[in-house]
Amino acid sequence: MKSDYELSLRDYIAIIKDRALLLGVSIVVILAATVAVAVMVPPIYQSTGTILVESQQISPELVSTNSSSFADERIEVIRQRVMTRENLRRIIGQYNLFADKGKRLSEIDKIDLMRSAIAVQSLTTFVRGRGEATVAFNVSFEHKQPEVAKEVADELVTLFLNENLKQRTERANETTEFLTQEANKLGAELASLENQLADFKQTHANALPEHQTLRMNMLSRSELEFREVDRDYKAAQEELRYLELELSAANAGLATKGTEGTRATNVDQLQDLPSLKAEYIRLLSRYKEAHPDVVAVKRKIQALEANGERSMVASTVSLDVARVRAKMSAAQERIRSLAEQKRELTRKMEGYEAEILEAPQVERGLVTLMRDHDNARKKYEEIRAKEMGAKITESLEQENKAERFVLLEPPLMPEKPIKPNRKKIAALGLVLAPAGGGALVMLLEMLNQRVRGVGALENLLGKRVLVALPYIDTRADVARRKRWRNWLILAALALAAIMVVLVHVFYMPLDVLLFKLISRFA
Repeated sequence: MKSDYELSLRDYIAIIKDRALLLGVSIVVILAATVAVAVMVPPIYQSTGTILVESQQISPELVSTNSSSFADERIEVIRQRVMTRENLRRIIGQYNLFADKGKRLSEIDKIDLMRSAIAVQSLTTFVRGRGEATVAFNVSFEHKQPEVAKEVADELVTLFLNENLKQRTERANETTEFLTQEANKLGAELASLENQLADFKQTHANALPEHQTLRMNMLSRSELEFREVDRDYKAAQEELRYLELELSAANAGLATKGTEGTRATNVDQLQDLPSLKAEYIRLLSRYKEAHPDVVAVKRKIQALEANGERSMVASTVSLDVARVRAKMSAAQERIRSLAEQKRELTRKMEGYEAEILEAPQVERGLVTLMRDHDNARKKYEEIRAKEMGAKITESLEQENKAERFVLLEPPLMPEKPIKPNRKKIAALGLVLAPAGGGALVMLLEMLNQRVRGVGALENLLGKRVLVALPYIDTRADVARRKRWRNWLILAALALAAIMVVLVHVFYMPLDVLLFKLISRFA
C-alpha cells in the first residue's frame, strides 16, 4: 500500500464492524475494571480537630511579650516536635496501627505512612496592618477505621496543645535565664569600670579636668604672692645693706641720733636705781621671789650695781653695735624666710603648671573611661529592662495569659470517607473504556497489513477495479456470530452479578443503597 493512501469514512466503519466484538469486549473489560477499582478500594476516613490561635489576654499596650515569631512559624516548629520518630512510634504501638500490613512494612515505612496520614492546615484571614494572618489551624488524621482516626486525631490535638504550652514556657524561662546571666556579666563589667574610674581619679586627683579652673586661679594667686614676697625680699636686702653701713659707723665710734638717745636712756636707768629697789620691795610684798616681775626687777638692779658708773659710758658704743647687729640678724632671718617662701611658691607654681599641662592627657584617658562606663551602664540598664520584660512574659506564660492555642472543635467521629471518590473513578472508566477499546483496535489495524477496500486495492495495483464482489456470509459464519453473541450476553450478566456482589460487600449493602436511592429520587 502506498503511503499517500488515506482511509475513508467507509473504511473506518468497516474496521469498526470487523472489530466490533473486540471493541465491545475491551470497553466492557475496562469499564468493569474501573468499577471494580472504585468499589474494591477500601474507604479512608479523616477526623479533624480545629485549634484556635488566641491572642494575648492582657492588652499589649500594658504588658508586651518577647515573642516575635509568627503563628505559622510556631505551628511548623510544634509540628516538627510532635511528629518526631519517638512520638509516632508510641502512637503506632498504642493504637496498633498498620497491623494488617503484618511484617511487610518496616518500622521506618510505618513512620513514613503515619506522617503521610497526618495533615496540618492553617486557616488564614486578612488583618488590617498585618496582611494575612493565621487565626486557627486544623489537625487531621486518615485511617481505614473511623474510630481509630478519631482517637489518633484526639491524641495529636492533645500533643499540639501540650507542646505549645511547653515550648512557650521553656522559651520564656530560657530567655529570662539568659538575660539574667547577661545582666550579671554586665553588672560585673560595670563595677570593674567604676573601680578603674575611681582609681584613675584618685591617681590623677590634682590634674582632673573639672579642677582646671581652680588650678588656674591658684596659679594666679601664687604668682601674686610670689611678687609680694619678692618685693619684701628686695626691701629686706636694702635694709640689710643700710644696717651694714650703720654697723660700720657704730664700730668707728660715730654716734647717731639714735645712739645718743639710747645713752640718755641708759643714764636715766642708772639714776633710777633707788626707784627700782623700792619697786622690788613693793613687789615682794605682793608676790613671791619666783614671780617673773620680781625676777626681772631683781636682774635689773643686779646689772646696774655690777656695771656701775664706770661701765655705763663704755657700753654705750657696744649697745649701738649690738642693736645694729640685732637688726641685721633679724633682717638676715627675714631674708632667709622670704627666700624660702619664694622657693616654696616657685615649687607650687611649677606643680600647678605641670598639672595644667598634664590635664589634657588626663582628660583624654578620663573621657575614654567615662565613655566605656556610660556604654556599659546603658547596656546594663537595657538588659535589666529586657530581663524585667522577660520575667513578665514568663509570668504570663505560666498563668496562661499570653498568646495560646485553644481547642475550638475537637475531632469527631467521621461518618463518610473522604476517599476514594468512587463516582469520579466510575466517570473516569466511562471515558477510558471507549478510548482504550479504540486505541486497541487502532493498534491492531496498524499491525495488520491486509488490503482493505476497493480504493486501497486500486492504490496498490495502480489500476482501476471494474467489479467488486461483497463478502457472502455462510451458515457457519452466522452460527459463529450467534454463539459469540450469546457468550457475550452471558459474560455481561455474570459481570453485572459480580459488580452487584462487590458493591454489596465492599461499598454499601444493597438494601441501604436502594433506600438512599429511593429517598433521593422520591
